[in-house]
Amino acid sequence: MTIVKKYLGIVSIIILGLAFRLICINKPEGLWNDEYVSWMISSTPFFEGFVQAVKSQCHMPFYYLYLKFFMTIFGQSDLVLRLTSVLAGVIAIPVMFFTGLEKDKRTAYLCAGFTAISSFLIYYSQEVRLYSLLFLISALCILYTIRCLKNPEKKNIILCLLFNFLILFTHTIGFVFVFFNLVFLSVNLYKQYKNIIKWIWISTATVGILLSPLVIKILTTQSFSQWWGHFSISRIGFLFTDYFSPALTNLTNAPDNFFYMPKLALYMYIPALIAIFCIIKSLWKNKINLQLFLISFCTILVLILASTAGKLVFITKYSIEIYPVLIYLACSGLSGIKHNITRNIIIVIYCLLSVWYIIKSPYSAPKIKRAEGHKIVADALTRMNLQKGDIIFIQYYSKNRFKKYFNFSDYRVISINKGNFQKYFSEQHSYNDVYKNGKEIYKNMFINYNNPYFDNMINDRIINKLAPGQSVGIVILNSVSFLSPNNISKIASNESLYSKQPLLFLVFSYIKNKSFSDIMKSLALTSVEQNGRWIFIKFTKLNNMEHD
Repeated sequence: MTIVKKYLGIVSIIILGLAFRLICINKPEGLWNDEYVSWMISSTPFFEGFVQAVKSQCHMPFYYLYLKFFMTIFGQSDLVLRLTSVLAGVIAIPVMFFTGLEKDKRTAYLCAGFTAISSFLIYYSQEVRLYSLLFLISALCILYTIRCLKNPEKKNIILCLLFNFLILFTHTIGFVFVFFNLVFLSVNLYKQYKNIIKWIWISTATVGILLSPLVIKILTTQSFSQWWGHFSISRIGFLFTDYFSPALTNLTNAPDNFFYMPKLALYMYIPALIAIFCIIKSLWKNKINLQLFLISFCTILVLILASTAGKLVFITKYSIEIYPVLIYLACSGLSGIKHNITRNIIIVIYCLLSVWYIIKSPYSAPKIKRAEGHKIVADALTRMNLQKGDIIFIQYYSKNRFKKYFNFSDYRVISINKGNFQKYFSEQHSYNDVYKNGKEIYKNMFINYNNPYFDNMINDRIINKLAPGQSVGIVILNSVSFLSPNNISKIASNESLYSKQPLLFLVFSYIKNKSFSDIMKSLALTSVEQNGRWIFIKFTKLNNMEHD
């Protein structure tokens, strides 16, 4: 009975965290782009392109190996893939408990409880991406960082170093956090353990050298993937509301206005202000907490500088390594409030707002739809009733982004995507040309809204390839092609607006609008459907239609 009572609290918190992570776990929309990339890489055989697949993306291989391990044992269904993130998310709860226990039992329960009901962690515990696993590794890293300071024995130092290395093997920009964390350890332990500190930096440098070819390949791969966002001060505010409130805003691209929705004020700002107050309180006359905070502050500062320089999109998840530190500091500060009633009221308010929003809001973390889910495309194509030999025209993605859900073998597929769109605009410019000078190359095309070469390509590859009775099904991702012809021209004519607008939005808006108007002149519109962020259009060539 004593054992049951001893572990009842933490077991209850773990069960609560598991329950929240299982709500709406099976997403009917399927995997969206980033998740799909995770599956594609992890499903690639080791000796048939796995390393090359990792190099083609922006993150290190550990998560893909983690995912591959479970896929090998349990299969590749969407549910299995999502449960791998649930597993990491649930294990993180007791890890944060032990992290808080380094201070006291009250802080331990607060850390575990906060982790269990964190909307940010619930969301990524249902996402087929590295962030749930990365949080777990980062939590273990902080746990053993604190233990090294309290008891720098060999086991603690080795484990601390191991989890720092795992961050490097998981997240390409994780080296920023690892660097400041190791600086923090070195400053505190150098006088007593000079040889150990030297060994740590030599080991880190060795790992860095071994990883450098992969890192260089990843960082130098030319891709338009990060050309869709710009930095604004509001993103710093959204970082705190994402981490500490149940309303998630900066998952992909945050608004420029921090107070974009006053109705969310109660859920966004009160929990965030509570957490910030508790973090500040935890720093008072506490050297270790202050240094832990400085690790987080320096990490964020570097990411902000990289974002303002256009090297990175400032999204909350990219700084997830600091999240265990912030949780620990917030809970440490809250635990340190001596007035029991005040402390308990704050805990109740925070928990009620978080849990109520998770349960009741249709936009809570477990209920957020994957509006760009690729299964939406497969279902819509099935409903189009396309016949063998018909054309499927996909914009923005290549057809392999949908092969998990749809068999294209009976159809002719044309894809104008991020890797080949320049071929449809001109014979003169390569991908590298457009990557470096795309804005300059296409400016007149956008202003005049005219490109005869593109019109001819649409005629030759689609319209003229259809026999009477045949159809073309067009797949459009509206979230990257939302600009009207008039807006495209106005933006390109205004230097200030043009410099801020991502090239891909202009390119694929042009492709959507121009291909629609060109095809509309020659074929009959037979169906239109919109679902999530996708638009599906079917055109058919009727018997009495001719095209010169």
